[in-house]
This record gives sequence, C-alpha cells and structure tokens, in this order.
Amino acid sequence: MPIPVVNLADFLSGDASLKQQFVQQLGKAYEEVGFVAVKNHGIPDELIKRMYQQVQEFFSLPAEKKKKYEIPELAGQRGYTSFGKEHAKGSDAPDLKEFYQHGQTVIGDVPEKAEYPDNVQIDEVPGFTETCNQAYLAFETSGKALLQAIAIYLGLDEHYFDNHIHNGNSILRAIHYPPIKEEPKSAIRAEQHEDINLITLLVGASADGLQILTKQNEWVGVTSLPEQIVVNVGDMLQRLTNNKLKSTTHRVVNPPRELWGTSRFSIPFFLHPKSKMSLACLESCIDTNHPKAYPDATAGEYLDERLREIGLKK
Repeated sequence: MPIPVVNLADFLSGDASLKQQFVQQLGKAYEEVGFVAVKNHGIPDELIKRMYQQVQEFFSLPAEKKKKYEIPELAGQRGYTSFGKEHAKGSDAPDLKEFYQHGQTVIGDVPEKAEYPDNVQIDEVPGFTETCNQAYLAFETSGKALLQAIAIYLGLDEHYFDNHIHNGNSILRAIHYPPIKEEPKSAIRAEQHEDINLITLLVGASADGLQILTKQNEWVGVTSLPEQIVVNVGDMLQRLTNNKLKSTTHRVVNPPRELWGTSRFSIPFFLHPKSKMSLACLESCIDTNHPKAYPDATAGEYLDERLREIGLKK
C-alpha cells in the first residue's frame, strides 16, 4: 500500500500557501494513517549509503567482537544489543534481530550531559562513529521541521517542540535481521508494536517486510521509493494529543521462503524530547467527545516504564 507522500521542501520553501498545504497534508495523514513518506527530506543520499555500508560491516563482525560493545547497564540505550534480547510490549517472543544504538552528543554544560551515557566507539569499522554523528544531526534537523509542521497543525506555536528536542534523548538505531536458517516458529521478525517516542524517521530498509495495521484492522505492506523516508507518529505524540494523532501499530514480517537466506537492515531514528518534557494531554485536544485519556507523565517517566515493558530494563 502506498502511504501518503508529502514534500518537506514545500514546508521549507518560504511560500506561505505551500507551507500551509504541507501542514494540512501531514496532519490529516497522521490523524488517518499515522505514517507518511517524506520526499526532499534533507538527509543526503551519500550519507545514507555510507551509513548502510558501515552498518553491514559492523554486523558482519564475529559475535565475540560485537559482544564487547554490549553494555548491560546501559539497557540497550547505547552500543550493541545481541540477538533476541528485545520483545514487543505484551509479547514474550523475542524479536529476531540484533541492533546498535547511538545517542545524543550534548552541546554545552547542561543537565542532560549527566543524564545520557557516552556513545560507544567502534574500533573495527573506521569512521563509523563519525557517520553516526552526521546521520543523527541530519535526522534531528528533518525531524525538527516535521514537528514544527505538526505544532502548527495542532494550533500551537510553530516552535513549540524546538526546545524540548534540543539536546533531547533521541536514538539512532541500526537493526540487523539475520538470514533465517530453519523453519521459524513465527512468521514475524519483529512483533507488532507502537514506537515510544514523538516521531520515528526510517530511512530505506534494505528489504521489504514492514507492515502497518489499518483502521480496518488489516495488515498492509508499506512501500516507499528510494528517495523517500517513512515517518510515523509515536506513543508520546499520541499521548500529548489525546489520541488526535495516531501512533500506528506496525511489525516486520519474514520474507518469502526464497529470500530466507538474506539479511534485512533497517535504520530508524527515534525522535525523543528531553526527559522533563510534560506529556500531559494538550487542553486543545480535550473536549466532551474526547475526554482526557491519559494521566500526566513526563517523557522520562514514560520512557522508563516502556523500556521495562519491552525487556530492555530490569
């Protein structure tokens, strides 16, 4: 199923009517589908290509080399997490993946500096950390523009989210779904789930497999063109907007049998605010037909609860 396509260049064009058109298209898509494909997203092709090459290089290292980058006390928030450690909320079955996470490099002497662990430096893949840093900043810039459009759609100040996401707790995650060697117990590589964060930006997975659950309760495959990124609403934004913007349930399914021997790589960027941001439902999203659906919580409190639910934090 082709998902709605929006052109970020319209929003950044300086043309007021194009900008407003973009805001309406994006908002409507997020109310109805929860996912969009974004073209002219500003993340350079060359950077994406380099990142995929280096990610593949990292995951093809021997298991004992990758293991030294797995630091249990970081609860998977930085460095490597080995195969089968994470599961979806409400599911006991481990997801068939391993992943690597890179986080914020805090600028300035601010409280967040003490809050976030340092990024893990990979020795075996030259330039890997630098590429992760560049990609992180590019994703953050695109995500900020998309959140500005969302703020306008919600009737907030355009820059409502800017300060919340500056030095925010966003995560760049590189995922490897290894080849399937034997009859799998399940057809699912990553069980159905919703993302925790505000929005997720996903750049070109190396194979099909991503499916979203429609309002009609049907699973449909998500396809986007190579020059597009897929951006979906996460639970924090759903919570903030009292369910006005939908966090879409999605999953990754196994490929057809003839492609079992192939790996799947995927690089999502989970855009998180600073932990002290309030996720209390916006007053403008509460009315008699839509009573307040969630108790007040900060982003940090909510993240902590969810990391425990998916098995990354004890």
